Amino acid sequence: MLVALFVLICTVGAPTAAADPAGCDFRSAPPPPVDSSENPAPGQQPPAPLPVPASPIGGSRMGECGPVIPTGAGHPPANQFESWVLADLDTGKVLAAQDPHARQRPASLIKVLLALVAMRELKMDTPVTGTSEDANQDGTRVGIGPDGKYTNDQIFHALLMHSGNDCAHALATQLGGVDQTVAKMNAFAKSVGALDTRTATPAGLDGPGMVSSAYDLAVLFRIAMQDKRFQDAVATEQLQFPGWGDKPGFIVANDNPLLYNYPGDIGGKTGYTDDARHTYINAAQRNGTRLVFVGMRGTMSPVTQMYAQSEPMMDYGFALKATGAQPVGQLVEADPTAVKPVPTTAVPPAQSQHVLASGQSTESVFSLSTALAVVALLLVLGGVVYIGIRRRRA
Repeated sequence: MLVALFVLICTVGAPTAAADPAGCDFRSAPPPPVDSSENPAPGQQPPAPLPVPASPIGGSRMGECGPVIPTGAGHPPANQFESWVLADLDTGKVLAAQDPHARQRPASLIKVLLALVAMRELKMDTPVTGTSEDANQDGTRVGIGPDGKYTNDQIFHALLMHSGNDCAHALATQLGGVDQTVAKMNAFAKSVGALDTRTATPAGLDGPGMVSSAYDLAVLFRIAMQDKRFQDAVATEQLQFPGWGDKPGFIVANDNPLLYNYPGDIGGKTGYTDDARHTYINAAQRNGTRLVFVGMRGTMSPVTQMYAQSEPMMDYGFALKATGAQPVGQLVEADPTAVKPVPTTAVPPAQSQHVLASGQSTESVFSLSTALAVVALLLVLGGVVYIGIRRRRA
């Protein structure tokens, strides 16, 4: 009895994953963290798992746990991603997937979401002065320095090409600070139907409640690729980046290997943290078709790099497209669970009129009553005239 009570006390307040009807692991929350990076600040509670929609976003098959492939299609190539999605960038059709709504940590793939917010709010030609806080960010840094002079365009390119956390901080500062930027990112994700996504940091470093899914990241990447500024940044192989202080300018190289050696590659994004493991996005074009592959929680077994595992997956996607295989789902562009307002027909003020319960307007009633009064007046006048004539005759 005492043991049971002790276990109950220890588990109260701990975030738990709700049971999924399909029996999928990690449908409401990712696996436990391996370090203390997701511990909430002192005095704060860990955020509760995001609600799981009653119906899978993107179609019923998007709720399946294992491989989701078209009927009659061959099995996908072996890979070490726990969840993944292959989709058409232009139509949004999901060609194949594996546990697409499994909630995993996105690592630096969340920079795609930051880029979407930045493109909507910031001007790319705006000059920016680097700060010590930019320069001292944890993780991967491009090389922003205190008092260095940059443009948002240079920072934006380096953010996506080389996954600079210093660049993420510089953009977040202009967007109102880290907390406000995180709020904007989460609001945007929800508005486009990325309901598995909640960011805790602009750069993708692990934090309390940090989560996304392969499906959501395909949704976000597809929307981002509709903007030429994003297309250009992820497809740029090298960028001349300004120096600072007595440090000269230097070359920033794109860290996506497939951009250099996969035929038709048009860019992507890499990511890694201890909790997220390897995450990866890559897109390519072939015979007029643009495809994207998103892989999450990947491992190298034992030394196969993520891009090497992704290359045959891209080939598999193009083969499915060539054979006309039936799509297994659809990438959304808006939150399908949002309550839509009831449309109302506005009446211009000059034409507005009160309507009675009968459905007749006061304007029409006034016109009818006026007409009846005129008719009655004419009848009275006619009667007076008639009586006068009779009297004269008598």
